[in-house]
Amino acid sequence: MSAVFSPLSLRGLTLRNRVVISPMCQYSAVDGSASPWHLIHLGSLALSGAGMLCIEATAVEADGRISAADLGLYSDANQAALEPVLSAIRTHSAIPVTMQLAHAGRKASTHVPWRGGQQVPLAQGGWRTHAPSPLPLRPGEEPPIALDRAGLQRVREAFAAAARRADRLGIDGLELHAAHGYLLHEFLSPLANQRSDDYGGSLANRMRFPLEVFDAIRAAFPAGKPVGIRVSATDWMDHGWDIEQTIAFARELAQRGADWIDVSSGGISPQQQIRLGPGYQVPFAEAIKRATGLVTIAVGMITEPAQAEDIVATGKADLVALARAMLFEPHWPWRAAAELGATVDAPPQYWRSAPAGHPGLFGDTRGKP
Repeated sequence: MSAVFSPLSLRGLTLRNRVVISPMCQYSAVDGSASPWHLIHLGSLALSGAGMLCIEATAVEADGRISAADLGLYSDANQAALEPVLSAIRTHSAIPVTMQLAHAGRKASTHVPWRGGQQVPLAQGGWRTHAPSPLPLRPGEEPPIALDRAGLQRVREAFAAAARRADRLGIDGLELHAAHGYLLHEFLSPLANQRSDDYGGSLANRMRFPLEVFDAIRAAFPAGKPVGIRVSATDWMDHGWDIEQTIAFARELAQRGADWIDVSSGGISPQQQIRLGPGYQVPFAEAIKRATGLVTIAVGMITEPAQAEDIVATGKADLVALARAMLFEPHWPWRAAAELGATVDAPPQYWRSAPAGHPGLFGDTRGKP
């Protein structure tokens, strides 16, 4: 039996296999609300046969959007716009749907990537960003506003409110975004957090706010539904956040009932020096899994079924998450199941697409004209 096509339970949620569709920003929302693109995009991925679909980084307040075209869940209109998208998915797919809740911090107020991705000046419609310290990401950018006590409380409550909205939408699980140089990662990293109060300085202090946000989400979301977190395991820079601090953070999360940790890296500074290669972040997931026992998700240049199978079968991680590979090949799990001798879910309209030699790909009675 294929390890990557074996089931996994996360609280009351059971995944049919260990393939996760990573949250991938689409920069196609209007005032935070989902557009027809989201219906097409997420609807397609819902038919992929993956074990779980995670909706893109979803801002918990308007100022926390990476760009003005980011998805959000901070208003009634945002919630209403996602209802038909989720209804269509539920009608045609049994895939569990989770959502990544996020705040971009000092990396907010940018152009969309295909228009350069740089910070939008205030005079051209940008907005002041918020961060732990008034340190811009790049020289020449508008410095962020350091969050005061009232600001910290506002952001905590925004995450909790978004979690409640997600539950009303029927979202099956949540992932807190604490990676890639966004707000919660900024609190963790000494390169971005230079506060002198009890939210800066020591490791315990730098972890404080992200842990408070996790607690707020966990309290606001039903106990039977899982809540995980995405982290950057290292800043890829001297004197920054690293795997040892990540393990300490993961231990605190485990005590608070985190259901998984999704292990990425980088994003805190354009000066990072990342050593890229197939599966380059998998050792981070493996180290966290062995040190804490948390369910881990491995990400980063995982493109081939045999590679994914090895990661899960050898215990390096419990799940694998694909992003760009899934955009390029939305039915990647079908190919993986065929190569690994497994079965995979597919809509009945597509059953006859099973290639010769794999009549049981979609189940023992499927694959027939």
